Amino acid sequence: MKLSRHHLAALAAFLIWGFFPIPLRLMAGYASGQILFFRVLLSLALLLLIHLTARRATVRATLRQWQLADPAERRRVAGSTLVGGALLTSNWLLFIYVVNQVSVQAGSFAYLICPILTALLGFVVLGEKLRRNQWLAIGLSAVSCALLGAGAWQNVLMSLVVAVTYASYLITQRRLQGYDRLVLLTVQLMLAALVIIPAAPLLGADPAAGFRDGYLLLMAAVLSIGFTVIPLFLNLFALNDLPSGTVGILMYLNPILSFALAFAYFGEQASAKQAVAYGVILLSVVLYNAKRRQAAAPVLSKSS
Repeated sequence: MKLSRHHLAALAAFLIWGFFPIPLRLMAGYASGQILFFRVLLSLALLLLIHLTARRATVRATLRQWQLADPAERRRVAGSTLVGGALLTSNWLLFIYVVNQVSVQAGSFAYLICPILTALLGFVVLGEKLRRNQWLAIGLSAVSCALLGAGAWQNVLMSLVVAVTYASYLITQRRLQGYDRLVLLTVQLMLAALVIIPAAPLLGADPAAGFRDGYLLLMAAVLSIGFTVIPLFLNLFALNDLPSGTVGILMYLNPILSFALAFAYFGEQASAKQAVAYGVILLSVVLYNAKRRQAAAPVLSKSS
């Protein structure tokens, strides 16, 4: 298969996200809420700048599309956008906490099972059909969680919560097909900012101290530009041409690379039981994606 620029864009996006634990670990001395606070604000500022300078027509078209919709659709779009913003913000906060306070393995495991959980939620919430191999993959994922949970159920629970929040976010966004995703993400971050600014003390964030901390601002800018907006643009560009199934397969590069970093770069260890569990989840991923090309589900951009 010849690699097009769209393939390269998708590869670059997921490779970038695979290295995400490195800058997060460089901020391990900060409270998770402090990191979230500045990641949201700086990402929002950058997206607003992009929209104001290069995407005004798209913003106006999206607003007009929503205004011309019937009242039921407007309520659905507004509700899904609001819930999606809450879920995405929660996912960001939880992922930061898990990587910095639990382990890189736990964060990687969360995104490895996320597509499978998304399929299960699609069945429960949206009534989407699952093939036999996908049900088997879900069962194997449960076995993997049980193996990892023996003696360390708190870590597995945190991984599952991270995975569920992002899978739920994807489900809410499937209700928003036809609307510009980047515009909706900007609205969601605006809503998140309206919540986290007054709630900063509850999150353990200290905005005044943060704005005087050059290192924090620099690293938050790296997270916002290098690990949020740039890979998001690359992913959206890839989705303009590539089948969703292709992008879905490439998406697994992210957690697999993070797993490699956990062992090779961060020096984390895995017991024999954990190694078996990781092997089971990889088998479930293979089974889940079998014959995917014939019935590929829509893949939404990953923005964690």
